[in-house]
Amino acid sequence: MNEHMPGSPFKAATKPTPLPPLVHFLRRFFESGSLSAFLVGGVVRDCLLGVNPRDVDVAVEGDVAGTGLDLAEALGGRYVQLHQDWDVGRVVVPADAVDDNGIAYVDLSGMGGGIEADLCRRDFTVDSLALPMAVHSIHRKEIIDPLGGLTDLDTGVIRANADNIFHADPARLLRAPRLAAQLQFTIDEKTESQIRRDAGLVSRVAPERVRDELMRLLSFPGAADSVRWLDRAGLLSQVLPELDEARGVTQPKEHHWDVFNHLVEAVGHVDEIFAHLTGNQSTGDKFVTSMVPTFEGIQEYFQEEIGDGHTRLTYLKLTALLHDVAKPATKTVEPSGRMRFLGHHTVGEEMAGEIMRRLRFSRRGVRLVTQMIRNHLRPAQMAAKGELPTGRAIYRYYRDVPDGAVDTLYLNMADFLAARGPTMTEEDWRDHCELMDHILTKGRQQSAPETLPKIITGHDIMEALSLQPGPEVGRLLGLAHEAQANGEINSIDEALDLVRSLV
Repeated sequence: MNEHMPGSPFKAATKPTPLPPLVHFLRRFFESGSLSAFLVGGVVRDCLLGVNPRDVDVAVEGDVAGTGLDLAEALGGRYVQLHQDWDVGRVVVPADAVDDNGIAYVDLSGMGGGIEADLCRRDFTVDSLALPMAVHSIHRKEIIDPLGGLTDLDTGVIRANADNIFHADPARLLRAPRLAAQLQFTIDEKTESQIRRDAGLVSRVAPERVRDELMRLLSFPGAADSVRWLDRAGLLSQVLPELDEARGVTQPKEHHWDVFNHLVEAVGHVDEIFAHLTGNQSTGDKFVTSMVPTFEGIQEYFQEEIGDGHTRLTYLKLTALLHDVAKPATKTVEPSGRMRFLGHHTVGEEMAGEIMRRLRFSRRGVRLVTQMIRNHLRPAQMAAKGELPTGRAIYRYYRDVPDGAVDTLYLNMADFLAARGPTMTEEDWRDHCELMDHILTKGRQQSAPETLPKIITGHDIMEALSLQPGPEVGRLLGLAHEAQANGEINSIDEALDLVRSLV
């Protein structure tokens, strides 16, 4: 995407390229109805790059809705009209319909004016390629390419088809950098200038589309570079204007960066500490990645979809970008010169929640991010410096952060790396990782409160101690659960002895 981004790992094929099984099904469907149709856009691009396409775009002549309904019936799926004013529809493909390599839907669009005119109306040259539906594999000589998309595919360039493409659909302003991040391509200078000029049009994009393009951009390696590109192009201020206040906000000497750069660096450090998950060790210093604590099933854990189709790891990057969003609003400087940001974690929780609700995030996604921001300082504050937290402190941490306790540990590590910047030493990083590993390991060994066998109830406590229902019963029950989770008690008799000693 920029001058620092490594070359794309994808190389466009020069030999015949196989097509997904679903495309062969489509070929037979259109042939049986004698319908003129072309594969267009991302499916051609991805097949040439050797990437499994996520969806299939088809340009058709004639009645799009009628064709879509017939195709949906043939696949056992359903047809959805995507836009009332445009001749565009979607067939949702059932998971068991065809051996489709994960293709979820087929998008159909009308071809007014012929296929070349249709391609010229699209957004970027690499997505303005077409192939007659009748083919059995992709041969470059059969590709319809009116705008030089094959050359841009070979050289790794995202180039706008025309000067007005962002006015026609402002979501393309975010799609360009997302596509560049996805393919590890660069955006050509003229297109970047057009994006800067038209950045204000993002305000016309539906919040859900802004959300999804931002999250998809963050999902790829090199997310910090992508965020910095958004900033240079004037898009970050449009999408997350709250971050503008963080520019130039200085921090205590323990922090290498101002608040804005600290947030962006934290995103990069999430990628860095997870380099061992992707096998892309080039994204991080070896001493950093080699010390990161891990656990069995970590990859599956962070690939869990939380909401809106986005994973825990992507939500972690979003949280890194927002975790200190309230520092500008909470900064004070004492007469001694000491800087403080009292309550920035709780104010930041509220601000992040407002941002995410504005962008129509799911409730679970909002809850996860706000929990992490509220608690992002806590892992390093659970014990005195040089000491390890007690089992009780760790139990309370996992109890209070039910959906994001593990995630918050990794946020804390990224925050720590971003705070120290290039002054980080191996010794400091090792000590911090040992602390996080202790909390991670001990917490995962403890039983979660909801999974503990019930050896004592509130009724047992009231009967044994002659108490009436009230907060005191809840307090004693909570302490008994803590002791049980730490293996200190294992029976009702031991539990009753404990609560008697606490009255």
